Amino acid sequence: MKAKIVNKGQLSGLLDKLAKDYDLVAPVKEETITLFKKISSAQDAFLDYTNSDVSPKGCFLPQSEKIFSYTYTGDSLEIVKPESAKKTVLFGARPCDIKAITTLDPVFEGEKFGDEFYSSKRENTVIIGLSCSKVLSTCFCYAFGGGPCDGTGSDLLFTEIGDKYYVEINTDKGQALVDANSQFFSSENTDQLAKDKEELAKKLAGEFVKKVDLTGVKELLDSDFELAYWDEDPYKKCIGCGTCTYVCPTCHCFDIFDFTTGDITGDRIRCWDSCMYPEYTLMAGGHNPRPTRKERIRNRFMHKLKYHLDRYNMVGCVGCGRCIRKCPVNIDITKIINDLKEVAQNA
Repeated sequence: MKAKIVNKGQLSGLLDKLAKDYDLVAPVKEETITLFKKISSAQDAFLDYTNSDVSPKGCFLPQSEKIFSYTYTGDSLEIVKPESAKKTVLFGARPCDIKAITTLDPVFEGEKFGDEFYSSKRENTVIIGLSCSKVLSTCFCYAFGGGPCDGTGSDLLFTEIGDKYYVEINTDKGQALVDANSQFFSSENTDQLAKDKEELAKKLAGEFVKKVDLTGVKELLDSDFELAYWDEDPYKKCIGCGTCTYVCPTCHCFDIFDFTTGDITGDRIRCWDSCMYPEYTLMAGGHNPRPTRKERIRNRFMHKLKYHLDRYNMVGCVGCGRCIRKCPVNIDITKIINDLKEVAQNA
């Protein structure tokens, strides 16, 4: 693996250059919330954060996006699709959020079904990750094979070490960006900084508070769909607000609407939806296969811990901890995993 160095004093220049050459998306702070937005200069970026309140999932699956516009002429329907995605750099995403993007990839870029809108954005985006410098009490990325300094899925991974960033070049896309901006990158002392990064990763690995072990959980969920556990905790606490699904970087439920924009024109819009809402599975005839919060809670966690694993050979959770931090009634997925493990052990 190739590596470079960026001095901290040069980062602003690099980001300003990227903002001119690409659509640059980076973490920003709006009041008390950290989220990812397009920025026009380095001074707009907010890098002093542990993890954002809102993930960068929207770079590839926007909260709302136009699929096409249509004009009805009486004899025919003219369809106009949006232009292809612009060249974009996503800068400053944490390793768990990058892992989440790789978790979404097989959903939208599968062998049987592909989503041209997602794929266009994915193909035209360079992902520059930023290693974590500390661990929150709700983090548990290690449980799913990730880590605070894991570069999996990134084109480049920046790790802050002293007054420098150690930059790992993980893909050809990443190499091309480095080559095009070589004035900001150097090769000095990369071996020592690589060792420093390993030490940082070891240090952070010891700071996790959440202890999660999935041993036996998948087998338990495979064996009993009507598990008695779902009759108890946690659905009785859930208020059905859907916050967990909106802050989750791997949730991808959506709905599609047609909006008229004139007498004979309109837009088809895709927007995020939530499987935690009763309307999500409500059928035209009035039947709802998930009529209560019990069924909806069960489906959410079955999807994270079983269905996604069955379909794509990866768990549908990356351990970012947002659902734990944002849930107004303190439902904790790590408690559910550990409860299920205990049920499996006592079965």
